[in-house]
Amino acid sequence: MSSAARTRTVRLLFRLAISGIALLVFALHIAGQPRYEILDRVENYLYDVRIRMTMPGTVDDRIVIIDIDESSQQQLGQWPWPRKTLARIVDRLFDDYGVTVLGLDVLFAEAEETSARRLLDELAAESASADVIAELQALAEAADGNLAFAESLIARDVVTGFVFKDSVSEGEPRTSGALPRPIISSAELAAVDVPFVTAAGYTGSLPALQENAVDGGFFDSPLIDSDGVFRRSPLVQAYEGDLYPSLALAVARVALGSPNVGLEFASEDELTGINLESFTLGDLAIPVNEQVAVFIPYRGPQESFRFIPARDVLNGTADPARLEGRIALLGASAAGLLDLRSTPVGQRYIGVEAHANLIAGLIDGEIRRQPSYSDGLEFFVLLVIAVIAALWLPRLGPVAALFLISGIIAGLAALNLWMWSSLMLVIPLATTLGYTLVVSFLHITYGFFVEQRNKRHLSTVFGQYIPPSLVEEIDETGEEVSLEGETREMSVLFSDVRSFTTISEGLDARELTQMMNEFLTPFTGAIQEQRGTIDKYMGDCVMAFWGAPLPDEDHAHHAVTSAFAMLAAVHELDEPFAAKGWPSIRVGVGIASGPMNVGNMGSEFRVAYTVMGDTVNLGSRLEGLTKQYGVDILVNERTTELAKQFAYREIDLVRVKGKTEPVAIYEPLGIASALSDDIMTELDEYRRALSAYRQRQFDVAESTFRNLKQRTDATLYNVYLDRIDQFRRAAPPDDWDGVFDHLIK
Repeated sequence: MSSAARTRTVRLLFRLAISGIALLVFALHIAGQPRYEILDRVENYLYDVRIRMTMPGTVDDRIVIIDIDESSQQQLGQWPWPRKTLARIVDRLFDDYGVTVLGLDVLFAEAEETSARRLLDELAAESASADVIAELQALAEAADGNLAFAESLIARDVVTGFVFKDSVSEGEPRTSGALPRPIISSAELAAVDVPFVTAAGYTGSLPALQENAVDGGFFDSPLIDSDGVFRRSPLVQAYEGDLYPSLALAVARVALGSPNVGLEFASEDELTGINLESFTLGDLAIPVNEQVAVFIPYRGPQESFRFIPARDVLNGTADPARLEGRIALLGASAAGLLDLRSTPVGQRYIGVEAHANLIAGLIDGEIRRQPSYSDGLEFFVLLVIAVIAALWLPRLGPVAALFLISGIIAGLAALNLWMWSSLMLVIPLATTLGYTLVVSFLHITYGFFVEQRNKRHLSTVFGQYIPPSLVEEIDETGEEVSLEGETREMSVLFSDVRSFTTISEGLDARELTQMMNEFLTPFTGAIQEQRGTIDKYMGDCVMAFWGAPLPDEDHAHHAVTSAFAMLAAVHELDEPFAAKGWPSIRVGVGIASGPMNVGNMGSEFRVAYTVMGDTVNLGSRLEGLTKQYGVDILVNERTTELAKQFAYREIDLVRVKGKTEPVAIYEPLGIASALSDDIMTELDEYRRALSAYRQRQFDVAESTFRNLKQRTDATLYNVYLDRIDQFRRAAPPDDWDGVFDHLIK
């Protein structure tokens, strides 16, 4: 494995470790070992937001609330009202207004004691006459409001309310009053292992009331969330092995014709809370959790059901159209009766209306459920986010990373809301959103303090040599960049301004500086756009190389392309320079490809990242020869072999100063496929002339060069015509090999 691959692997492992550690922390929360309070609080908040976003917000007139309100208390007196008054209200509701079911969200645990009843009982106890005693007892029964109230329930669908106790204090009676018949008996639950909400005791209705009622249900709230909000309610509670219904379930069941009920499990082999899927109410399958609890389907803020003051029912002034055929609930909104609860749709929500919401949801079969696989789904989503964060975040810049994180959060929220609205599923959202934010923060922090530190180091070392894009690439690819000397095959470029001395003499120092800055800026851009490394500026000369610090297989192609771009940039400066009264600039470019040494070189006082070697010296010599041959660019033979996309004209076979071996030098003409037919024809004629020249066929060579010169008065043709003229005056030696010796640099 290469060093770059090892670096990338190590970085990936670090990234995966960051995602994995954060994933473990959040997975423990999902498993409940431990639960993090802050995530639970956020989850509760998000649950409430979803409720408020999707609730219908309409009034459900199928259920009405007979309200023990302030105005009713002003007319009928403070609560509790006489039982005979309550009996008349019940009679009115069924006989005059035709309600179908009446649920009592009020506890009648004690018998009413009146002074008239006590007096009649005392007189009967003191009388010796049997007839008098019988008459007094008859009068006492007629004055007994408890009996009248109990008789008003006979043969009517009235559901009483009672309260289960989750604990019993010392000295407190464990039970009082009577319970209704259990909805599921302990015998039916013999093989069932479900963690029901279990009561320690109860306070029930008066036996006479419960005996005459069609059913009863508890209205206490044992599953208030940790923030005090009433979001869930158990449909049943267990007491001494039997199951008893909630008031909402009992009323809904009576309204539906008292169908059979039961528990439905995912597997018949394991009748446990883990596999509990639903509570069946006739043909309805109500989704429940392992405690047989449901999410209360709040349909809107307070008064999403019609409230009718109890006094209007008693006085007969209530609108019959709002009561006939309806389900009625007797409950209190009067502040002094303290039947207020905190709910997702209101901080002071009347308790009886919470029961109305649940009754409506049960009848409609519209209860949201949190499926048993929600924990697994949460973990899977966290795993996907972990992989995305580890693999993609490191590749993105700050803005792109922000868009990715925002996209993930928006996608999670949208998908969750779709499942909530369309599939009626309650899938936890806080964990996935929290993990996305935390793991993103960790990756960004790691990237800034660790990986960016390396990038800043690279910028410090190479920023003055290479374009920022290469610094980014070095960091992203994980290439190890050595500053120590090493030998590579590379390409080096030298460029020099022609007649710079003459130009500088015509300008003052300020103008010369400004002109050079405006010249070198596009010049440098042409190099860096082709991944070149600026070695140095030497007055009017620029030195650059390709193939370091990052290896570049196309270094020769990039160098030649850059040379053409440099010439184009110079020509574009003609017009603005002329407008400023500055002379036009022309340059010569020399490129040599081959092995060279690269690294930090210098002394203990100063070092520079540069290249050295014979190939580098050759590049410098080639730049100097461009003026003598009248061409803009010269390259060595190795460059032509590596950059084959270009067409070349062989200029000469020379022996430069300081070298014994001859070197073939070439002029690149452009991309071969883009050259015109005229240029290709001229190139063929030139090759024939050069071949004749080297074979000592000077007459043929001279004729061809003169023909070429007539078409293009190029300096190159004059060079060869001058040489032929010299050879005619003094023939070359017998061992002449066509090489021309350049004795100057």
